Amino acid sequence: MQRTPLIAANWKMNGSAALVEEMVEALTALPLTEQAVVVCPPATLLTHFPASCNFALGGQTLSHEISGAFTGELSADLLQEAGARYVIVGHSERRALNGESDELIAAKLARAVAAGLTPILCVGESATERQQEKTQQVLAQQLDAVYASQPELLAKSVIAYEPIWAIGTGESATPEQAQTTHAFIRQHLARYNTQSAVRVKLLYGGSVNADNFAALFRQADIDGALVGGASLKPAEFAQICLAVTKGAKE
Repeated sequence: MQRTPLIAANWKMNGSAALVEEMVEALTALPLTEQAVVVCPPATLLTHFPASCNFALGGQTLSHEISGAFTGELSADLLQEAGARYVIVGHSERRALNGESDELIAAKLARAVAAGLTPILCVGESATERQQEKTQQVLAQQLDAVYASQPELLAKSVIAYEPIWAIGTGESATPEQAQTTHAFIRQHLARYNTQSAVRVKLLYGGSVNADNFAALFRQADIDGALVGGASLKPAEFAQICLAVTKGAKE
């Protein structure tokens, strides 16, 4: 089945109003659609993007609460009001640095979907877990925590496989390694809903750049990328986005 590809940029705690201008200039020169590219800057920069962008915007996290006395948190409604249509959920840095549990991540994803945001659920294993051949076990646990009790959310999600050992290290999984893991993810998702598993977009993340993305994107179960460091370089990110301008894979 042909799936519409997606490239997502995660700026993390980086960026500026000047970078917003540079990114808008670089991407508006491409024949993109809002279904093909999403940029997730720090929340304070969301309103710096013009409404006429030919790409979508997203948040980097959200609260599982609707509103209330939660200092420093961002609700789904606040993100939407700032222009977001997507939100990253369960990034490994949030899991490790902020102690986000599988249960909390499941609640956040449900809140995002209920509010009309498309969640980009991040899953991935550490170097130690990979060396111990626990990759599939770890991914199954992370996916089960979200979808086993609420499989209807799968049809409204995007899933990004980000091996923790490859994030920001310059080391990326080979196309063959990435495809094997993406195929496992899709097969595991079929346990919840076969049709949704076939249709869901699976992104690869982990030191993605303009040099390695084309080979990754050619893999059958890789539908795009969640891009970190390279998304802070408008010209390089635009090169990666060029891979999606033709729509579905040839």
